[in-house]
Amino acid sequence: MTEAAMTEAVMTEADEDEAARTGAAASGWVPAPIDPVPDPWPLHGLVLRTGRLELRPDDDASARELVTVLHDGVHRASVMPFREPWTEADPRYLGRGVLQYLWRERMSLSPEDWSVHFVVRLDGRVIGLQSVTATRFAVLREVCTGSYLGRHFQGQGHGTAMRAAVLAFAFGYLGATTARSEYFAGNAASAAVSARLGYRTDGTRLLAPRGERVVEQRMVLDAAGFTPPGPAPEVEGWTPELAGLLGAEWPLTSTEQH
Repeated sequence: MTEAAMTEAVMTEADEDEAARTGAAASGWVPAPIDPVPDPWPLHGLVLRTGRLELRPDDDASARELVTVLHDGVHRASVMPFREPWTEADPRYLGRGVLQYLWRERMSLSPEDWSVHFVVRLDGRVIGLQSVTATRFAVLREVCTGSYLGRHFQGQGHGTAMRAAVLAFAFGYLGATTARSEYFAGNAASAAVSARLGYRTDGTRLLAPRGERVVEQRMVLDAAGFTPPGPAPEVEGWTPELAGLLGAEWPLTSTEQH
């Protein structure tokens, strides 16, 4: 971010906060003193634990581990499960591209438009990524999910468990009312996860990730229809700062017990 852009961002936030301006005027210093100093990145403390899985928002160290998993394969060459065929990038630069993508996602995160990419660990070992995204969440109360697993960890129920964990967080903590997911026709694994968790069909659309037409099946899940496969995940790091960052209310009636 350039110095001019940073100045504009800071001034925009300050102009919206009368209390900050008053504090600055009283102290004679800028930025205005504040006590305690707010956590600038509350995502860093968020952890979801379910069974043997642990999900944490990506950081540089875990992203590097994720790249190693990617280079061992996440899908067969005969199929393309993603809208953008990013897994077919030059292997020499794939890892760099993945890290740059995650950096951009972190940099652009705001209450109006956010993506949280959870690195998933099984008994401490990185096995894949589970993403949750939202636009205008404070108004729409809707999230979308996407994920992938290393090939050695597929077909063992981990995909169901990790998606269920983020859905439980979205519905029970963030206050989401609906969740959406998509998969290409023929992706039996993703279809099975959606069916197990209570999704219903919501139409189709046509895409061409490899230049050939494929049908994308759209799925939707209401909070009341969610059928988790087991106990709710343990959630650590749910704070007022994190709620504000993601456009959620604090506290929610349904999560006051947490």
